[in-house]
Amino acid sequence: MNDVKVSLKTAEGFRTVITAGQNTIIADEPESHGGHDEGMAPYELLLSSLGACTAMTLKMYVDRKKLPVTSIEVHLNFEKIKPEDCEGCSPEEIAGRTEIHYISRIIYVEGQLTTEQEERLKYVASRCPVHLTLHSNPHVEDALIIRPLSSTLLL
Repeated sequence: MNDVKVSLKTAEGFRTVITAGQNTIIADEPESHGGHDEGMAPYELLLSSLGACTAMTLKMYVDRKKLPVTSIEVHLNFEKIKPEDCEGCSPEEIAGRTEIHYISRIIYVEGQLTTEQEERLKYVASRCPVHLTLHSNPHVEDALIIRPLSSTLLL
């Protein structure tokens, strides 16, 4: 499930080709970080995943409940902040930390909704799979495989 291949040729700087099934996107770093700005940077891709999942999850709910919503727009921002600057963080979240990875997510919904429906949409957004994954402290298992350089066979 969700097989993704990420390829980077070192001679091309930070330009990275990402493939999932038949879909391809380019990632890169901005020029200010040594890239050529040919695609989104890694944190922009992370935010894009959260934003897309949020919008899609809300659309599924809106469709199922037949709510009068005509558009959903999600604005996201990532920054590293000091624990004391995190107003929404619980004491447990900031205990012993020198830095918080802070994501701001603002969801714009166009439509006529009751206060109860608005609250429900906010709850549903918090249940999108990518949001849940980010909050779950996922385990990432790594393997490093060294491939020898291509060479011609000697006869």
